[in-house]
Amino acid sequence: MDILDKIEFSQARKKLLRTQQQLADLLGVSLKAIHSYEQGWRPVPAHIERQLFFFLSKIRHEQPGDKPCWEIKKCGMKDDCPAYEFSCGHLCWFICGTRCDCTDKLNAKEKIAICRSCDILKSLLE
Repeated sequence: MDILDKIEFSQARKKLLRTQQQLADLLGVSLKAIHSYEQGWRPVPAHIERQLFFFLSKIRHEQPGDKPCWEIKKCGMKDDCPAYEFSCGHLCWFICGTRCDCTDKLNAKEKIAICRSCDILKSLLE
């Protein structure tokens, strides 16, 4: 799966403790767009998906015991990775040029499709 489905989108909104109107305002879209995403009438655009994951990661990162990606994945390439360089191990899925899973040469849309199968990103929707 390469985009959020209607159930995941709705779950993300609820995890953020936002009404549909509040989420529309936060994402810079119309209320009708939020309705369309939650009903499955329209696919969630990649830039909206990334914003949602970013907000969810900010909530998650504030939890004690959160480990960076290089510890979770036992990465041997961390010294050459921008996630390590900028101490953003909880945002590895957001940063292009990361070394894991051969995503260093991919654009943001291609990278997020691979990262969606990674436990680091999947944990944001749990």
